[in-house]
Amino acid sequence: MTLIIGDDSRLAEIVLLSLRVSGIALLISTIIGIPTGALLGLTRFRGRRLSVALVYTGMAFPPVVIGLFVYLLLSRSGVFGSLNIAWMPRLFTPEAMILAQVIIAYPLVAGFTMAAVQAVDPALRMQMQSLGASRWQTTWAILEEARVGVIAAVVAGFGGIISEVGAVMLVGGNIAGQTRVLTTAIVLETNKGNFGMALALGVILLSIAFSTNFIILRLEGRAFDE
Repeated sequence: MTLIIGDDSRLAEIVLLSLRVSGIALLISTIIGIPTGALLGLTRFRGRRLSVALVYTGMAFPPVVIGLFVYLLLSRSGVFGSLNIAWMPRLFTPEAMILAQVIIAYPLVAGFTMAAVQAVDPALRMQMQSLGASRWQTTWAILEEARVGVIAAVVAGFGGIISEVGAVMLVGGNIAGQTRVLTTAIVLETNKGNFGMALALGVILLSIAFSTNFIILRLEGRAFDE
C-alpha cells in the first residue's frame, strides 16, 4: 500500500504503459470486431461457416501461441521482418505488444457480438425491412437491441488482454521503461523475491479490472433501463 500511495515513478510508468497498450488494442479490436460479428450474425454468404469456425478457434487460442506467431512474423528472419516494411511494428516495442493483443481480443469481440445479434428476435429485422429501412439502418437497429451483449463482447476483449502475460512477454521482452507492463512486471518482481512490489502491481491490476467491470455494469444497467 505504501508503494501504491507513494510517489513511485516506476509504478506509474508501468501502469500508464499497460493502459496505453491494452486501451489501443481494445479500441482497434472493437472497431473491427463489432462489424465482423454483426456481419457473421446477420448475413449468409459463401465461406461463412469457415469464418465462424476461425472466430471460435481464435476465441480459444492460447495467447502464448499468438505471441509466438507474432514473434515469428516480426523477427528479422520472419515474413514481415525480412521485408523491412517501414510501418510494420518492430519486436520489443509497445507496437508489437499492441498487435499481439489485437489478435487476442479481436475474435473475442467478434464472437460475442455475433452471438448477441443472433439472439435478437428475427421479427425486428423483418419489421425494419417492411418499414423501408436500409441494410445499414437495420443492422444499426439490431445492434442497438443487442447493445448489452455487445458491451459484454468489449468486456471480454478487455479481460482477455489486460491480464495476459505470455504474448506480451514474448514480443515485448519486458524491457524496463519501454515494454514492461503490469503482468510482466508481476512475474519479474516475484522471481526477484520482491513481493511487496509484486503485490502492489497485483492490487493495481485487480483495481483496473474491477473499475472497468463496474463501469460496464453501470452501462448495462442503463441499457436495460432504456
